[in-house]
Amino acid sequence: MTTLARVVGTLEAAGIESALIGAMALAVRGVARSTFDIDLLVLRTETLDRRIWAALIDEGAPVEIRHGDASDPLEGIVRLRAAQGPSIDVIVGRSGWQLGVIERAERLVVAGAQVRVATAADLVLLKLYAGGPSDRWDIEQLLGGDDRTALVAEVESRLTGLPADCRTLWGHFRER
Repeated sequence: MTTLARVVGTLEAAGIESALIGAMALAVRGVARSTFDIDLLVLRTETLDRRIWAALIDEGAPVEIRHGDASDPLEGIVRLRAAQGPSIDVIVGRSGWQLGVIERAERLVVAGAQVRVATAADLVLLKLYAGGPSDRWDIEQLLGGDDRTALVAEVESRLTGLPADCRTLWGHFRER
């Protein structure tokens, strides 16, 4: 069983839904980008409880738990270092609109694991929210696909839940 499958299984056993985001999700959606980790999005704060990860910790898996402060856009991150392959970051979001990202995610087999993968439109929303230079590049690549018109319409139908600065940033992509 892959590390990703173990992590997703651990989350599911705790009743925590997740969605694959980040570079691996981008690759599933047709955008190739180098990465050193696998990112999963969750919204449940109990993910930050060491007891959820006890079985992996008992097996010797290095598990690092970081809590966000009041000004952080995240509740925290659980980083699991794999003996082989990329590390896995379980990102605990705190914004209500992110629940839709998880709910709309499509269940696929990725890296030997059954995992829910964020849609292209939801990846754009997450990238708008993060707003960094690599996030902007990722948005450009997603919009460069064959279904740009449909993708733009889908993103625009979901923008209202995001902060104003995300909607402003989207305007720059929309004008191109």
